[in-house]
Amino acid sequence: MQSITDLATLRDALRAFCAARDWHRFHTPKNLVMALSVEAAELVEHFQWATPEESLNPTQQQRAQVADEIADVLIYLTELADVLGIDPIAAARDKIVKNAVKYPAPL
Repeated sequence: MQSITDLATLRDALRAFCAARDWHRFHTPKNLVMALSVEAAELVEHFQWATPEESLNPTQQQRAQVADEIADVLIYLTELADVLGIDPIAAARDKIVKNAVKYPAPL
């Protein structure tokens, strides 16, 4: 596997991974959003009944499990952006600008 150091190399690695398995035909926006929703819910499960303090101090095993779920969410989100031709960094940058207008910092 190539070295993945940014979203572009992650996207390219995911393209190659899916192409090698002929999965692109299944990776429609609808399917990717549903899979993303499931993975986000699996991430929620790790914190559902935790106190705020517990959520800030997961065990090593819990951190590893949370890392796997974060990876799944990032993978599906990256694939969704790719299929729709959306640059997620540009989208995030634009959203931060919109949020700064909507929620100005106190003076």
